[in-house]
Amino acid sequence: MLGIIGKKLGMSQVFELNGDLIPVTIVEAGPCQVVQVKTPEKDGYSAVQLGFGKKPEKRASKPELGHFKAANTEPYRHLSEIRDFESDHLKVGESITVNLFKVGDKVKVSGTTIGKGFQGVVKRYNFKGGPKTHGQSDRHRAPGSIGASAYPSHVIKGMKMPGRMGGNNKTLRGLSIIKIDPDNNLLYIKGAVPGAKNGIVTIRRQER
Repeated sequence: MLGIIGKKLGMSQVFELNGDLIPVTIVEAGPCQVVQVKTPEKDGYSAVQLGFGKKPEKRASKPELGHFKAANTEPYRHLSEIRDFESDHLKVGESITVNLFKVGDKVKVSGTTIGKGFQGVVKRYNFKGGPKTHGQSDRHRAPGSIGASAYPSHVIKGMKMPGRMGGNNKTLRGLSIIKIDPDNNLLYIKGAVPGAKNGIVTIRRQER
């Protein structure tokens, strides 16, 4: 498993030689520094911890500074673990760049979805709402009946109800890399990826 941390810059489009237009998401991926290498013998599992986005030392807590000092690296704003990273040749302090990938690679991208706040069932679950006639003047976006009959005479857990929407961790699989710009650390990924602009995402190569 290979991976990198990046920042979503936004969406654009790329034209292929045959004239096809491909929607892409542009991600500023890396460079990421290896902060820690975890092994099954010492930690119980295999992983590599990457750091992305440097921050001043005065912005880091004392435990964070101790962690980075042990790795002999600068403080980073974002840390993420890549499980089962091919870490045989990696050492703490090494840099991971977009050259890790190549055009055509299948990847899975993880990020935090855009928060929508508290929403009703029409927006949150695509309910159609109540009828517009027969005296229904204020029930157009209401969920309708939610309770049961005499038995069990209470609302069942898990009902689709109004509530907070978005702000969840989400992973999209089967995306492909259309273009790589190593000079500017940019990856052009086909389609949309989770998160808002400037959101942090983790890109991992997906085994075919």
